[in-house]
Amino acid sequence: MYIEVKELEVQYTQKKEQINVLDNISLTIEQGEFICLLGPSGCGKSTLLGAMAGFLTPTKGAVYIKGEPVKQPRAEYVTIFQNYGLLPWRTVEKNVELGLERVIKSREDRARIAMKYIDLVGLSGSAKKRPGQLSGGMQQRVAIARALAVEPEILFMDEPFGALDAITRMKLQDDLLNICHETGKTIIFVTHDIDEATFLADRIVVMSANPGQIKNIVNISMSKNRDRTSSDFLLARDKIFDIFHMKKPDAVEYYI
Repeated sequence: MYIEVKELEVQYTQKKEQINVLDNISLTIEQGEFICLLGPSGCGKSTLLGAMAGFLTPTKGAVYIKGEPVKQPRAEYVTIFQNYGLLPWRTVEKNVELGLERVIKSREDRARIAMKYIDLVGLSGSAKKRPGQLSGGMQQRVAIARALAVEPEILFMDEPFGALDAITRMKLQDDLLNICHETGKTIIFVTHDIDEATFLADRIVVMSANPGQIKNIVNISMSKNRDRTSSDFLLARDKIFDIFHMKKPDAVEYYI
């Protein structure tokens, strides 16, 4: 297995009361999978992502990537957040080069790699613009290009499209799937949107709250080229909706 989350628990203390954020989370992920963590606000989706990416230390249990315990963030595993994190004084090209500056001395090589990924996300005409001149969707494309430029093995994505309008969001979902197919990256994607999870994921990890636990795992059998208006997509979405709202799950894993 590529990623293993083993009996993970995360707790914190608030006003002398111990709060269980995540309880007994176990999950395995294969290389190249697109996994969506789906659940309501407060169920610990982002906490689980943070533990997997190495940003927080679990109270109990552990996360392993390629058999090695995750202790801290690493260059091979890049996280993309909802706030784009772009430097406003840098151009698109220079923002994408940011992660390369530590490892590639040649300016020409950095520029060449940056332009490759700027082209990949469809922003070749905006390379010299600054973030303030771009729409929210374009800024998120820059964040994705910057993440891909360092050639990570895994992309952790924490509701990256949550602040975008519906049309821009769907376009970026399409683009992300195309990038995923072209690069073969392993992607862990947090969302509370059932349609988004149905469209993107190979598997959906449905979570429940208080404390955060895995409620069900849903395997999506549809082809990668998904049509949001097709009967297969609508049936799968409705089934996931039913599973999502099921009070007492009758199975750990579903295949649809």
